[in-house]
Amino acid sequence: MSKRTQTYVLGLLLVVLVYLLYSYMFNKDTGTGLVGAFASDAKFQPINVDEPHLRVDLLEKLKKDDYSSGHRNIFAFGPPEPPPMSQIEKERRDHQKYGPPPPPPTPPVTVPATLFGFASMPRNGKRVAFFLDGEDVLVVNEGAVFLNRFRLDKIGNDSADVEEISSQRHVTVQMSAPSAGAGAAAGNDNAGPNQGPGNQ
Repeated sequence: MSKRTQTYVLGLLLVVLVYLLYSYMFNKDTGTGLVGAFASDAKFQPINVDEPHLRVDLLEKLKKDDYSSGHRNIFAFGPPEPPPMSQIEKERRDHQKYGPPPPPPTPPVTVPATLFGFASMPRNGKRVAFFLDGEDVLVVNEGAVFLNRFRLDKIGNDSADVEEISSQRHVTVQMSAPSAGAGAAAGNDNAGPNQGPGNQ
């Protein structure tokens, strides 16, 4: 580079430096500052807020609100818990009924004798049933009363329909084989004195 070229370059740099100093001083006097760097600060506009203060009352209201869900554990498997009962439902649940207790249920009709057989009369074809009361054999016709409180209504092939006279309730007595000792006593008994009324 020749000496003349160096002189031209130095003069150009000097002109640029003078221009920058002049621009800086001019902007400083007018108060505009560096336009390119601080233009956003010069145009700042505050936000129009009607109530700039902090709403502490709303924060307190949120703190006092309770979560009204069922508080179900999402990690527990199974149906959700039932909703809480109201005061009226609790009173109905805890209410006790006063007064005498209800009567116990009526026990079923039981015949204290074992039906172990029947026979058909050769003359009229009517059936008679054989009951074993302990060691006594009772020969009972259909419609007859035996043991002073039962009436034999009907004799079937493997059972007999018996009515309790006091309550007029019916029970079906199934036929069953007597024990060995009772069977021997039944075979040796004429059963005449043990016939009920109407067994003639």
